[in-house]
Amino acid sequence: MNLDDLFVMSQYLAPQKFISRSAGRLAECKIPSIKNTFIERFVEHYGVNMAEAEVEDPRAYAHFNDFFTRALKADARPVNQDESVIVSPVDGAVSQLGKIERGQIFQAKGQSFNVTELLGGDAALAQSFMGGDFATIYLSPKDYHRIHMPLKGTLREMVHIPGKLFSVNPATAEKVPSLFARNERVAAIFDTEAGPMAMVLVGAMIVASIETVWSGLVAPAQNNVKHFQYGDSQAAVCLDKGEEMGRFKLGSTVVLLFPEGKTNFETSMAAESVVRMGERFGQINS
Repeated sequence: MNLDDLFVMSQYLAPQKFISRSAGRLAECKIPSIKNTFIERFVEHYGVNMAEAEVEDPRAYAHFNDFFTRALKADARPVNQDESVIVSPVDGAVSQLGKIERGQIFQAKGQSFNVTELLGGDAALAQSFMGGDFATIYLSPKDYHRIHMPLKGTLREMVHIPGKLFSVNPATAEKVPSLFARNERVAAIFDTEAGPMAMVLVGAMIVASIETVWSGLVAPAQNNVKHFQYGDSQAAVCLDKGEEMGRFKLGSTVVLLFPEGKTNFETSMAAESVVRMGERFGQINS
């Protein structure tokens, strides 16, 4: 048994939610001697580029979560404005991308997960994406942790799906079956020029919360799947390409879903490709 096996086994045994919520409370600590030390060591350890942050001074943040979800300078992430182009919603690395085949999404060697389960068991919603395209993008601790729109879209529905809080790093993805359909997550469904688009924000170990710009804190919440509808004009949420749609407090993964035949990802994109928010990720089929 190697170290990766031990790490994964320990996650099955650990009190995942207790650890994550405790980490969340620590990340909100405003005591200068604690939060400044925590932030400065994090910046040094992960080589965070503070020159691109709107607030460059690590000590100026109210607490660690304030730093972790920091805004960037206006010109730090130019967004490709071609209307036919899909842009990366985040800074991160591609875990996997490709076709949704027979309702299954490839996770890692020997592992996959079910698109219906990913979307909270809603078979009718999942049907929209059968045979379509998916991309799973992992945000590491050093990355920028706000999530932006890959395309202009109007929010139709949001689903909160409770679940586990396994780590989502590559070692865990290779060893935990159906990882992204087991962890707590928030699925946002948008109507776009490419048809329906799902953005699934997946929680993970020590992720304190998931937020969206239209509802604030979404996870943690109750222990049942909860649907939120945004179909009427009074509740309409319309977001432009590149506009912020949510954020992770302590990071995780985004899964994008598109319908069959509507999109093509860049041929240069593959597992482990590094991406930056706003850059070309694919295009809409004409």
